[in-house]
Amino acid sequence: MVSKKRKVVWDNAAKVYLKQSLQYIKNDSPQNADTVKNDIKALVKEIPAHPNRYPPDKFRINNNGSYRALTVYNFRISYFIGDYEIRIVRIRHNKQSPLEY
Repeated sequence: MVSKKRKVVWDNAAKVYLKQSLQYIKNDSPQNADTVKNDIKALVKEIPAHPNRYPPDKFRINNNGSYRALTVYNFRISYFIGDYEIRIVRIRHNKQSPLEY
């Protein structure tokens, strides 16, 4: 059986949060901001090949396993595995209070 190749779609709120976070990092170190950005994009790009690689998102209410989360550079990236797409639904820094959604 051939696995489905899903495309990655970013929710607007996740894009805005990432952009603001990268700008904050860039104020101290433009090189670190580029490194964080490139590494996050690389990891997100790999998700469609193995969408179940990361554990279920423990902060998602009534999660049936279709919401997963990964952590990179203290950023927690939550994503939804749909039939035709992987949707990046949320990005939060690990130092922020955890919020269920």
